[in-house]
Formats: sequence, structure tokens, C-alpha cells
Amino acid sequence: MELITPRVIVSKCITFASCRWNGLAIASDIIDLMKPHVEFVPVCAEVEIGLGVPRKPIRLVKKDGDIHLMQSETEADVTERMKGFATSYLEGLGDVDGFVLKGRSPSCGIGNVKVYPSMGRVASLREKRAGLFAEQILQRFSHLPIEEEGRLTNFSLREHFLTRLFAVARLRALLASPSMKDLVEFHTHNKYLLMAYSQIALSDLGKIVANHEHKPLSDVIETYAPRFRAAFEKQPRRSNNVNVLTHALGYFKEGLSKGEKAFFMESLDKYVDRKFPLSVPLSIIKSNIVRFGEQYLSNQTYFDPYPEGLMELKDSGEGRKL
Repeated sequence: MELITPRVIVSKCITFASCRWNGLAIASDIIDLMKPHVEFVPVCAEVEIGLGVPRKPIRLVKKDGDIHLMQSETEADVTERMKGFATSYLEGLGDVDGFVLKGRSPSCGIGNVKVYPSMGRVASLREKRAGLFAEQILQRFSHLPIEEEGRLTNFSLREHFLTRLFAVARLRALLASPSMKDLVEFHTHNKYLLMAYSQIALSDLGKIVANHEHKPLSDVIETYAPRFRAAFEKQPRRSNNVNVLTHALGYFKEGLSKGEKAFFMESLDKYVDRKFPLSVPLSIIKSNIVRFGEQYLSNQTYFDPYPEGLMELKDSGEGRKL
């Protein structure tokens, strides 16, 4: 399959520059691992609005029901500067496939940012929300994968993010110069991946591609693209993965011994019981794809949703909650 390079907006302080409020950068094995496979576009919204490095920290302050972005000690209100920058920057982005942002930042955090009742040494409110820059990203690009760097240390969240990221990037590549033939091929290659995420979406998208009403390609694409992206919004259920892998096993059932089939079904049971990761039954199917030379399955993005080099990191555990 064609090599696709997603274009991702990333908080510049995550490995790219020492631009945090304290003049430091954040180390990230995940971002470093992604660099050979992703076109990163680093940005620091706080530097862009002139706050400098190092700088006095900023916080979200709730005043008369409205959220303000304010700088401690100076008590400068930079709300409108941040909103203005976010609008102009995001409107001029061009093609983009996803975002990796600094968690808990009053500018870039996507949902776990503290809100304070005032400046000074006061406790934060119970309310938590997105930072002001991230807020506009979430509003404008909800159809794209958006994550915080800390949460990507969790294997499950990272796997979902990367799968979604490369799926929408492949779609963008298709839309750059589409044809009906290419759309049919694209949908065929993503059949098992869609089956894992949403069988309803798979069925609906299949009907769109079939185009029994003979609509113009532009109309078909206009309907297909947003529904394809939406299919990957939620993480797939384990039962869906079991269904996909069981379907795939059917391609080899005549060539496998009873013992081989039993071994595979046992690995599936252990995956369902959370004793095995998905990679165990998946690797069994992939080995049989090679063994039997099964071309149809070898072209399925489900078995290689993103570059193999991105599968090296281990799970950190729960990861950060929003």
C-alpha cells in the first residue's frame, strides 16, 4: 500500500523547543518515535501572542461567568489575544490530519485544565475545561484525532489515535485526486478496519460506494468522506475485533489443523478476558496471511493500520484521564 505521511499540529514545547513558561521543553518518547513517520508542524500559542520565554505562568480565571486567560503576577488579560491568534492560525492551516497538544495547559489542554476564581494564591474551582487555543481546535476539527501527549503513553489510547490518524490521512490522499475506481479500492482495503470500528458505518459506506443512484463522483465523495472519518471517533469494542479476526480465520480454515485452530481460538478467548493484547491473535492471522499468500487480507489496513515502527512503545498503564 502507498506510504502515507500524516500532517500533525503539535505543541512546540513537546521535544521541539524549550518554550514552556519556565524555559524548558518536554521529553516524549512517543513524539520522537513518530517523527520519521509524521510531518509535525510545531506551534506555541503562548509565544505567538508575545508572552516570551521564560514567562510568568498563565491560568484560566472565571469572572462573571466568562473564562479569561490571565497572567499571574502581572494580571494581564490575554484572552482576546489568544482567541485572535487561534482564529487566524487555524483558518490558515491548510491540510491537517490531527493534533497532539500539551495536556493541562491553559492554552493547549483539551479537557483537564484547572479554572480559578481569581488570581493570587487561591484554590482552583471544581470545573475543568479545555485551554483557549485547544478549545477552538476542538470546535473546528472535531472530525480529526486530537490528543494530549500524556494520554498517548497509554497503549490503548495511542493505538486508537494512530489508527484514526493514518486512516484520515489515507482518506486525504485519496481526496487529493479521486476517481470512482480509487474510492472503491480505498473502501475495499479499509473493509476490515471499518468492521472493527463500526459495522453500521461499514454497511452505510458500502452503500454510498455502490452508488446505485449513479450520482456524480463529487456527490459520492461529499457523503462518504465525513462518514468515514466519523466511523473512527470511538475506540472499537473487543467483540468487534473478535468478529474481524474470526472472519479472517475463515480464509485459512481448510489449511489449518485442528490444533492450530484451537490455538487461535484460545488466544481470542484470552484477548476477550484481557489476558492477551490484541497483538497476539492478530500476529497469528498475519503469519497465516504470509504462509498462505492471502492477497486480499494482505491489502487490508486492519492488519497494518500504521507503520510497524510505531508499535515499539510499551503501555504505561492507565494514562491520564480527561
